[in-house]
Amino acid sequence: MFGSLGFTELILILFIVLIIFGAGKLPQLGEGIGKAIKGFKKSVHEADAIEAEAQAQTQQAEPVQAQAIQAQPAVSMPTPTVEQPVAAAPPVARA
Repeated sequence: MFGSLGFTELILILFIVLIIFGAGKLPQLGEGIGKAIKGFKKSVHEADAIEAEAQAQTQQAEPVQAQAIQAQPAVSMPTPTVEQPVAAAPPVARA
């Protein structure tokens, strides 16, 4: 998508941004965009670390759960019964 942008197009975009925001706001705009990108990268890396930690915990918990399931005696639960609704009689047409 951005591979087709040439030098002239980039200069035109920069000129339009300069007109819209003004020269005084450009450093603040650049700083805000930089902080946003840095925060995004940080959250992505933290999410990866949290996900890896959660996977490690589940792998550690699986053998413990398997042992606990094997240690418990089998309990049979009664099967719940479902009552079928009674169909209403169709209305009778009167002449």
